[in-house]
Amino acid sequence: MHSYEKSKSLYDRAKAVIPGGVNSPVRAFKSVGREPIFIESAKDSTLTDVDGNTYIDFIGSWGPMILGHTPPFMQEDFNKVIKRGISYGVPSPLEVEMAEKLVDAYKGLELVRMVNSGTEATMSAIRVARGYTGRTKILKFEGCYHGHSDALLVKSGSGTLTYGVPTSLGVPESTVKDTLVGTYNDVQELESIFKAEGDLLSCVILEPVAGNMGVVPASEEFIKALRTLCSKYGVVLIFDEVITGFRLAYGGASEVYGVEPDMVCFGKIIGGGLPVGAYGGKREIMSIVSPLGGVYQAGTLSGNPLAMHCGIKMLDHLKANPQIYIELEDKAKYLEKEMKMVIEKHQFPVTFVRYRSMPCLFFKTGALSSYEDVKSCDIEAYAAFFRSMLEEGILLPPAQFEGLFLSTAHTQWHLDQYVEKAEAALIKLYS
Repeated sequence: MHSYEKSKSLYDRAKAVIPGGVNSPVRAFKSVGREPIFIESAKDSTLTDVDGNTYIDFIGSWGPMILGHTPPFMQEDFNKVIKRGISYGVPSPLEVEMAEKLVDAYKGLELVRMVNSGTEATMSAIRVARGYTGRTKILKFEGCYHGHSDALLVKSGSGTLTYGVPTSLGVPESTVKDTLVGTYNDVQELESIFKAEGDLLSCVILEPVAGNMGVVPASEEFIKALRTLCSKYGVVLIFDEVITGFRLAYGGASEVYGVEPDMVCFGKIIGGGLPVGAYGGKREIMSIVSPLGGVYQAGTLSGNPLAMHCGIKMLDHLKANPQIYIELEDKAKYLEKEMKMVIEKHQFPVTFVRYRSMPCLFFKTGALSSYEDVKSCDIEAYAAFFRSMLEEGILLPPAQFEGLFLSTAHTQWHLDQYVEKAEAALIKLYS
């Protein structure tokens, strides 16, 4: 058994000065029935906590560590950048270079604005879409997470075409009265929503591959129908690629599906692990953003030179090494193959899924194409599985509704360790 005394002591201290002792709810580990661990350091595909326990890391800071932690090339010239200043509050060449790289990478992206988080990016993109169309209503899909801005903290109401209801205290019903919530991958319902509300919608926002209800990809039929309907009704289509951007492919999910949105939001990888976000789209739409137009959005730390430096190095490396995407998908395929063999051998009531390089283990069987499907997962079983894996040195997302994040730093041995320990943990759980 691992010792967690120092983590426990830190957690007790943290609870006295930080709400719940954590700076993001999932870090509390409540959904997996234990107290959190506190990390001292990271290297390649491992994390070491303050008690000296080392774990194979399948969280990867929720996505940006696509090359593992602290790859040597990312450290080059970092101190030089710090010595030149960590924040200017006025433009720098690095911001221009980053914007050029994003525009070059993503089809249909013509103007882009840097921000500091995915939440900022999605919130700002919706404001721009409303300003551009002159409409107020928005459509999102249940199970897709787009950050914690008020208008997006919403779940579906009592009927197909009802407005959403807040999912957080502090969000007035009036704030979400213009937010419609649809069912992910339901083309028939989508067509009904547009028939009833299409002329009033400013935008539709979605994760092309949902990474916040496990891993649930949009069907090609659904995403193409969405593109067709948005074009027909003059609705701005926003892809939230905070997770999928530069992870599924260099051109994101848009490249994979062959569908071009009107706007896109980025985060995670484009800062190389530092806090960052970006939103952009067609020149006609983005030209209404201040100082060109009347949609106001600002940020002192937007385009921070440290984040821009690390992001540029990350994107340069990914572009120069396209085999990375093949390697990551091969690793995900291997996990899928091995885990499906384990599941079939023991007839465990779980399902291992994969979309390209994004894998996830669901604690249920049957359909997995919408939030309605995945919310019936056995979260108590996942919690027990998580705790068993942690004791064996495998750190998983501390919530059922998150996927695994693979990196180039995960070796064959790391993958085999996951499969071996997972089989033992599932046997223990279901014996």
